[in-house]
Amino acid sequence: MKLTKYVHACVTLEKRGTTIAVDPGLLTPDAAEVVAGADAVLITHDHFDHFAEELIAQAVAARPELRVFGPASVAAKLGDRATAVAAGQSFTIGDFEVEVHGEHHALIHPDIPTIDNVGYLVDGSLYHPGDAYHVPDGEVETLLLPTSGPWTKVAEAVDYVRAVKPRRLIQIHELMLSDLGQQSLARFLGEGGLPGVGPGGLTGIPLTILPAGDSLDL
Repeated sequence: MKLTKYVHACVTLEKRGTTIAVDPGLLTPDAAEVVAGADAVLITHDHFDHFAEELIAQAVAARPELRVFGPASVAAKLGDRATAVAAGQSFTIGDFEVEVHGEHHALIHPDIPTIDNVGYLVDGSLYHPGDAYHVPDGEVETLLLPTSGPWTKVAEAVDYVRAVKPRRLIQIHELMLSDLGQQSLARFLGEGGLPGVGPGGLTGIPLTILPAGDSLDL
């Protein structure tokens, strides 16, 4: 599959004429074009930076064939134009096989209610966790790793990568980090290493920082 990175949490996946958009939100400037070019949209949860509600509602009204999947809280906002999914379910989009994992958003603070959040394992190899550190069942070839946000913490990110044991890390959810912050986190994880830790950082898995608009073949 071909992965294209967009600003913040949004990526597209392309294979054999089918395009899936994951988490086109309001912080992604070209979210409208991303959705317009997609055959299906996967939403992990209903925070605005992952779910451009009005944009997607307009898209499904104009294109009834556009398939949208998300947790019940997302589907409720789109009515019968979206499919509610939960952990343990699976479905196909073209030649893509999608499995749903996880249930809850990571804790931001005890005073803030925790909402539903699902992750998507695509073709048994690429995992988009949304805003959570849920460890999916089975092997993960490519983990899309959130690197910034009010719920993230370096120590927890390191432990998450160690638990998932992916072969490749690609940064997402980066908008709250400067370039220096992104490079610093990459060193913690496994690029350049740290004094007293070694050249492999804390996980031994390099973090790919993919500029918005760039693509990788996976």
